[in-house]
Formats: sequence, C-alpha cells, structure tokens
Amino acid sequence: MKNTSIKTSASKQEHTPMMRQYLRLKSEHPEILLFYRMGDFYELFFDDAKRASELLDISLTKRGSTAGTPIPMAGVPYHAVENYLSRLVQMGESVAICEQIGDPATSKGPVERKVVRIVTPGTVSDEALLDERRENLLVSVCNHEQIFGIAYLDINSGAFVLLEVEGEQQLAGELQRLNPAEILYPDSFEYSHFLSPYKGLRRRGDWEFDIESASDALKRQFSTDHLDGFGVSAHPLGLAAAGCLMQYVHDTQRTALPHIQKIVVQQQQQYVQLDAASRKNLEITQNLAGGHSNTLSAVIDRCSTAMGSRLLGRWLHQPLRDQHKVLTRQNMVACIMEQLDSEALQEQLKPIGDIERVIARLAIRSARPRDLSRLQNAFAALPRLAPLLEYGCSELISLRADISLYPELSALLNKALIDNPPVLIRDGGVIAPGYNSELDELRSLSSGATDLLTDIEQRERDSTGISGLKIGYNRVHGFYIEVSRLYSEQVPIHYVRRQTLKNMERYIIPELKELEDKVLTSQSKALALEKRLYEQLLELFQPSLAALQLSAAALSELDVLVNFAQRAQQLNYCRPQFCSESKIEIVDGRHPVIEQVSDAVFIANPLRFNDERRLLIVTGPNMGGKSTYMRQAALITLLAYVGSFVPAQALTIGPIDRIFTRIGAQDDLASGRSTFMVEMTETANILHNASNKSLVLMDEIGRGTSTFDGMSLAWAVAKQLQKIDCLCLFATHYFEMTQLADQAGIHNVHLDAVEHNDTIAFMHQVNDGAASKSFGLQVAALAGIPKSVIEEAKQKLQMLESQQTENAVNNQQLAPSSSVIEHPLVTKLESIDPDNLSPRQALELLFELKAQL
Repeated sequence: MKNTSIKTSASKQEHTPMMRQYLRLKSEHPEILLFYRMGDFYELFFDDAKRASELLDISLTKRGSTAGTPIPMAGVPYHAVENYLSRLVQMGESVAICEQIGDPATSKGPVERKVVRIVTPGTVSDEALLDERRENLLVSVCNHEQIFGIAYLDINSGAFVLLEVEGEQQLAGELQRLNPAEILYPDSFEYSHFLSPYKGLRRRGDWEFDIESASDALKRQFSTDHLDGFGVSAHPLGLAAAGCLMQYVHDTQRTALPHIQKIVVQQQQQYVQLDAASRKNLEITQNLAGGHSNTLSAVIDRCSTAMGSRLLGRWLHQPLRDQHKVLTRQNMVACIMEQLDSEALQEQLKPIGDIERVIARLAIRSARPRDLSRLQNAFAALPRLAPLLEYGCSELISLRADISLYPELSALLNKALIDNPPVLIRDGGVIAPGYNSELDELRSLSSGATDLLTDIEQRERDSTGISGLKIGYNRVHGFYIEVSRLYSEQVPIHYVRRQTLKNMERYIIPELKELEDKVLTSQSKALALEKRLYEQLLELFQPSLAALQLSAAALSELDVLVNFAQRAQQLNYCRPQFCSESKIEIVDGRHPVIEQVSDAVFIANPLRFNDERRLLIVTGPNMGGKSTYMRQAALITLLAYVGSFVPAQALTIGPIDRIFTRIGAQDDLASGRSTFMVEMTETANILHNASNKSLVLMDEIGRGTSTFDGMSLAWAVAKQLQKIDCLCLFATHYFEMTQLADQAGIHNVHLDAVEHNDTIAFMHQVNDGAASKSFGLQVAALAGIPKSVIEEAKQKLQMLESQQTENAVNNQQLAPSSSVIEHPLVTKLESIDPDNLSPRQALELLFELKAQL
C-alpha cells in the first residue's frame, strides 16, 4: 500500500518535531505499517492509523493537526503487541517496529528512534506468531520464459534451498507443496496469477534478481570467495531468486544470521513428483476446505516434538524416488519396532521440545528466557535418551552419532538461569543468584532497603505519635511518608510536603530521599547489568550453533521414525517390499484416513498392476467407493516411498516417478476457467508428463460436456494412457469404456452393489469385470429425489435404452468399438510419418488408400 499521507514541504513546517521524526521514518518504509513507540504504546498515524483500525478493529482517534486537518491516530499497548502482530502477519501484512534508542533524560527534543526490525509473514521468529507444527517459509520466484527459479528459506531452522522447474504446472505444484507465508517476485513476472491464492505477496525490482548481485549477497552470508562448493552455478534462475531472498532477509531482520550456513540445490529427480491438483486431491496436510482435520498427516502424525511434525510434513510432500534411501528409513523403523522400546523413546523425546526454533532465535539473538529454559530441559533429557538407542541397527547408530550431549552448555544454563524464569528479560529476575557477584551486590542493596524502610516507618511513628503513619512508593513520586490530614498538626517541621490528596498528605524527609536514590540507582544498575549478562549468555552459544543444528536435525528424524514405528504397530500397517519390475500389488489395502474417521467397518480391497494389467477401467455406482479406492492406492504408494509402513496386508511395489490424481474439479473463477476447462487442463498435464513409471488416477473424464463428446474424450484419453504404458486407474460412468478391456494391458474392475426393489446396498468390494449397471436412479432415490421424478426418469430411461438398441442394430458405428477403431486404413495411417514421405511417395500412398477404401 502506497503511503499518501506525507505532505508537502510547506505543510511539514506545521508538524511538531516528534511528528517530523515520524514522517522521516515513515518515508523510509512507505509500503508497510509503522509501529512508532511512544511510552507504553506503539502508535500509528495518517493512513497507517486508518488501515490498522480496520484490520485490527481498534479505535481511531486523532493527535494534533496538519493544514487544519486532524491527524488520524491509532495505537496498541506495548505489552500486548505480539497479539496484534500475529493477527497482521496472518493477514499477510508486514510491520516496521520503531523503538526509542535515545535516553529521555538527556535528549533535547524528541527521543531518538529507529526501526529495529521489520516483521514480515515469511521472516517471523517469535514463538507467539508461529504455528509450531507447520513450517513458515519465505519463497522467492523468478523466470525466463517457461523455466522458473525458486528459492525458499525457513528462517526458524536455517534451511535454505533453491531449485529450477520447467512449466507452469510444476511451478504451481511446488507452490502448493511449500504453501509459502510470503512470496517475493520481480516487477516483470508474467505469472502472478499463480501466486494469487497466497498471502504476503511482495513485488520487488527486477534488479534485485540480478545474478551478480545475488552471488554477492550469498557470498557475504556464507563468508566465501565463490559459490562453487554449493553447486549453484548450473542453476542461474534459482541463484537469482536466492540472492533476492537473502537480501530481503537482511533488510528486514537488521542482524546477522549465522544459522543460515549453506544453500542446498534440490534436484527434482530425487523425489516422486506430485502436481498441485494431486497434492490438493490427496489432502496430504491440508483438506479441501483449507483445514488440517481428516488429512493424511492428521492420521500419521503423533510426533513427540513440533520439529518432528514439521519434518514429517516435508517428507509426506516429498516422497523419495531412490528405493535404497527409502529402505534405509524402513530399516530404522523396523529396528525400532523389533529391538527398541518405542514408547520409552517417545517419552524421552517430549522434553527435548522444539529446540530447532530455539536455536534459530539464539542465532539472531532474539531468544527469550523461557527459550533458554527449554534448552536447559532438552540438555537434561539427552543423557536419558542416548542409552535407549544403544542396541539399534547401523543406520540408527549413525543417526545417534549426530546427537551430542553438551555438558558444558547444560552446566552454564543451570548456573545462569533461575527455575521458571519470566517471559521477558526487560523486567529482570532471570539471572540466578551466584552467577555474577556484582549483580548479587546490587540486588542486595535493593532488597535490604525493605528492612530499612520498616525501621524508618516505626521510628517516625514513635517520634510523632501518629500510629497511622506509613511509608509508600509509586513510580511518579518515589518514596513518601503518608499521614492522614486529621494528624497534619502533629507533622514535624522538617517534613517536606510532596503531594496532597483528598484525605492524605504525603511528605519526604532527607533520609528517605537518600535511601530512594540509592535503591532506585541500584535497581536500575541491576537491571542494566542483568540485560548485559543475558546478551553475553546468548553470545556464548554462537560457537555451538552448527553442532546444535546437527543435533536438532537428527532428533527430528528420530522423532519421525519412532512415530512411524508407533503408528505401524497401533494401526496394523505392513512393511512394503520394493522390486525393480513395474508393478504394484496390494493385498487388502485400506484408505489410511477413512478407516480412522468412519464409524463403519472399512472394507479392504486388493489392487494388482503388472506387465499384463496396466490400465484398470473402474466402474460402479456413485457412492460405491471408486474415489476412495483410487485415493487409497495413491496414499499407500506415497507412504511406501516416504519410508513408512502402509495400511495393507501386504504391498509389493516397483519404481514410481510421479503420482497424478485427476479426481474432482471446480470452477477456477479467478482465472476465468470453467470446471470442464480445469478438468481438461489437468488431463493435458498428465498426458504430457506421465511416463511408464507413473501412477495415474483418472476419475470421470468428460462429464462436463455432451454425452458423445465426453465419451469420445474419455475413450481417446484412455487410449493415450495405454500408449504411455503408465499404471492407471480409470474410473468412468461411460459403460462403453469397458469394451477397451479387449485390448492388451487393459482390464475391468468394479465395485459391487446389491439392488433390492428400488433400494441399493453398497458393498464397497472391488472385483474383476465390469459393473452390471450404474444404479443412478437408485442413488438419486437415496438422496431424496421425489418418487414422481424417479418414476418419470425410469420411463425416459426405458425409452432411451430401446432407442439405443434400435440404433445399434441399424448403425453399429454409433458406439465406439474395436472394429471401428482398428480399421485397416486407420492402422495403416497410424504407421505413417508424413515428414518422411517424398511428394511421389505421398501421391502413390493416396492412390493406394483410395483403392483400399
């Protein structure tokens, strides 16, 4: 949002010095809200005040005027600012935090202020502003034609990754996977419509994506002369995106970022690819309504730590393609199940907590006292965890080697921190007694004043004879002697009146004033010293950041593997077997989510793909379970390649490079695309990108157009998938499609239903062969369609079926059949490449075809 409230130089003369200071700072951050510290409040002025009032539902007031017009003002309390920041960040807003850095006692004019940090959706690190179980990613994207460079950073772990993808669909798929909190993109970016579903969009100048500038920004961050060791030179667009991202982080955080120690190049061929539609349809970590209930992760995730949950989410969205790497994970899960005590491991992992994010806050020196207390608890738990891993397999032993114990840091925290420290350092009371002798001395001066005050109070009561005399304190007037006005005549002459109240008089005496100066000075010095000691304590952790990050990563992985073991035992999952042949054979497979959330007994079903069974035409009634059967095939495959055990009696699976799920569609109104257009776009993506190692799920192709158009499209799509030779489940209501089962590699399967009178019972059992009928009218009756409508529909159905039979007799070519599709002339034409024909050959071929016709 552009700031339009800074006036001309003539009108500026009307502003107070404080307001001129505000306008100068605001001019440096015109696009974002400026929280301007004034006493116990952060204030906003002009358009910022109006906007904040609307966004946060806070009062809009005024302060002073300019050119005769009141200046709008709104504010939030300093002590409650996190609540307001959290709400703004969730809306995709950014906020510049302006603090007082000068001393009010020595300042002439307004206290010096400056912007100390900028809170943005993708760079927040405060615990209160984050969802602990979900990653919070800053993403940068740029392009050259159809090649896209993407970089993303989790500032709360230091994970920094770049990659390059080709085509709009891959861009959409990566954005769906990352679910960014904030996106940076250049002014010239032509694909911003792909970014529209996300909040926190930040348009940047094209020059910020310059390769040379990007390289310089990264070399400064990593303190290297070149970037060859990171392998980024072969990915210039990814490098450009990463450079812009890094510069943006430095501009907003205003501090060093030592925990960002490397950048990783992500190769797409390392992972089983899922496009945006597939991620959405499979509801991996987010359901179709945008929530997290009834998703795959909601069933699978019972991790002991938040950092484990975040890693599990990454794994679920990035199944490994390399079977050997998957087997390493499987071996560790099996080892935990067979040799270790998984419940004991989970119990010992819980007190370790989310040290990954604590370490990040240590790195940027924003860690709070309770962060250190959590780290203290983690250090205490690590020695109890280590013995539980002693008898594991070689892979687990290797993982355990990355988990250090940190006895020195543990001893430091035990000595430095009190038990249950306060939330913030600003009020003191964090550093333990005995840690620093000077601090102890200053505290004793302050605490000793209580006894002195009691002595003075009793002495003055005795000397004046005023039994109700008492000594009090407030922040405005300091210490005072309070006497009821009834006894004012008994007050000694050396008492100096400090304040008059309705029924009381308050006085000061030299001895009390001297004690006040000493106490307040000691308290101020103690608080300042404690803050310095705390900052020094954070500094002592800096040399250990790399080792701490390594331990956090290993503990997160251990947490996920232990979670897999527990889920496999509790949910009766089996260990998948991998093979090199192109096949998927599932014995009694189950849908991992539906079997947990449904009250009914889940019917397990088989699935068999091999060289002879490549494309299965799935028929059956609506609500019969076709979509469930298809989705469970994809989810079982995904879990297998994540390294988890799977909901089945047995699974044997070969190499998989991609999972496509074209199941369901809705209008894309933002892009002006109808449901049918969305369906066709997703189908085109599959036909262009699927391979003979892909798992493809196609549901009800062609429903958005006329019957013959739709059926013809479905037929042609199925034929193309047959040529691709992928593993495909093709659900349809076009029963003519079942005729394809006469061709090589194509088979029919159906979900059973039993009809009794005018009702239907769904069996949810998958069997070979085509369904006997669609049961559409019976399902409509179950939905509550009036009986008169059902009866009229039956009559119309009988008439249409009789007409179809008559037409079929008169003209058998109306329905697609193998005899039409495989006509000799068609076969001959399919075998010809026109580009390789000479003019003479083409003419001879034309005469030959004419003669055959």
